[in-house]
Amino acid sequence: MSWAKFAIEALRRGETPQIRPRGHSMSGKVNDGDLVTVAPCDPETLEAGDIVLVRVSGNDYLHLIKAKDNGRFQIGNNRGGINGWVGRNSVYGKAIKVEPHSPTAAKQANPATDRGSRS
Repeated sequence: MSWAKFAIEALRRGETPQIRPRGHSMSGKVNDGDLVTVAPCDPETLEAGDIVLVRVSGNDYLHLIKAKDNGRFQIGNNRGGINGWVGRNSVYGKAIKVEPHSPTAAKQANPATDRGSRS
């Protein structure tokens, strides 16, 4: 099952889900654990530099559009890697907001993970 399954299903229903992707391939634009809001989009409006939730060769990524050509998009990460070209039906949604991951906020949101002493 894809890490993005529930977000993809929500996007297909026209919803605007939030995801917390893991990894470092998009560091500088989306860092490990950032909260990303993804919205349905019209592929005609997408441009190079947009961050999209996309399927490339059977894998789901939150990666960049590197180039656009006749309704196709070249997908890659923020470290120079290229995943390949996809058609418009492979793009599920566009990132519209990136909120930095805050370990302090995560700890406050889930006090069960705080193993410190209590007074």
